[in-house]
Amino acid sequence: MRPHVILNAGITADGKIATRTGDSAISSKEDLQRVHKIREEVDAIMVGIGTVLDDDPRLSIHKIASDAENPIRVVADSYARIPLTARMFNEKGITIIAVSAKVDKERVQKIEERAEVCVCGAEKVDLKCLMRKLYRRGVRKLLLEGGGNLNFGMLKAGLVDEVRFAIAPRLVGGRDAVSLVEGEGFATVAEGVELELLKHYKLGRDLVLEYRVVRSD
Repeated sequence: MRPHVILNAGITADGKIATRTGDSAISSKEDLQRVHKIREEVDAIMVGIGTVLDDDPRLSIHKIASDAENPIRVVADSYARIPLTARMFNEKGITIIAVSAKVDKERVQKIEERAEVCVCGAEKVDLKCLMRKLYRRGVRKLLLEGGGNLNFGMLKAGLVDEVRFAIAPRLVGGRDAVSLVEGEGFATVAEGVELELLKHYKLGRDLVLEYRVVRSD
C-alpha cells in the first residue's frame, strides 16, 4: 500500500519550472493560493534535495488563512545534503529526511536534532520503499512538488496518480532550464506516462490543467 500522489507544479508555456539561472518565480498569487489549498488537503508534501538547495522552501501552509496543521514535510535526500539551517526546520510540524544507507552516521545524528530520518535504499533513496513507510505512518495523500528529477523518478516508478499544473503565459527557453520532468527520460513516446485530462480552467493569468495517470496494468 502507498499514498495517493498528486504531482503539482507551476510551469511556463514551454514547460519549464525554473530558468537556466534557477529562478523559479513562475506562480501567480492566485496559483500560490491554489497550491496552499491543496496542502490543506494532503497528509504530506515531498520535494527533492535539489529543490531545497535551490529554493529553501518552507513547505507549510502560509499563503492562505487556514486552521489546518502543516502536512508532514518529506525530502528525498540520498546523501543527506540538506543544510541544517533550512527554513523548513523552523516551521511547525514533522519533517522527514529520506536518505540512503550510504550516509555517514554522524551526519544522520545531526539531522535527527531537527527532523526524523528515514533510511530507504542502499545507494540512493528507494522511492517505493519510502512510499510504503509513509503509508504505514498514516500518509494517505501526498503532494509531490518536484523538482524535475524527483518527478521523473516517481513517474518512472509508477507512484504518481494525478498531475496538476498551472501554465503561466510566459516563455523562458534555455537548454539548461529545468523542465517539469527531468531525469534520463523515457526512450520512446510510447513508454511515456499517459495522462487523461479531468479538468481545466482559467485562474487569473494562468491555465490550470488536471490529469489522472492512466495505468497500463
